[in-house]
Amino acid sequence: MTQVFRALSDPTRRRVLQLLRKGPMSAGELSDQFNVSKPTMSAHFAVLKGADLVHAEKEGKSVIYHLKLSVLEEALLGFVHSFGLGEEAPEPRKETAR
Repeated sequence: MTQVFRALSDPTRRRVLQLLRKGPMSAGELSDQFNVSKPTMSAHFAVLKGADLVHAEKEGKSVIYHLKLSVLEEALLGFVHSFGLGEEAPEPRKETAR
């Protein structure tokens, strides 16, 4: 879960994930959406792959990225549950008369 939240901590990586929600995109198509160098984008892709949030597939000379939404959902649900949220609410405590 730590790697997922590290990956999500950067606005560029969050935007990459938002773009991939529309469907698979090549590294070039994704990079064109940002005003950063290709090595910087490669580093962002590596973090996203390391967190298992994207799957990279080689197609000819291109690398196509796919969003792994289930990993993101699982991490977010785990985070929510770690605070006791999203589970059944506990029975209300009965007030005792004094």
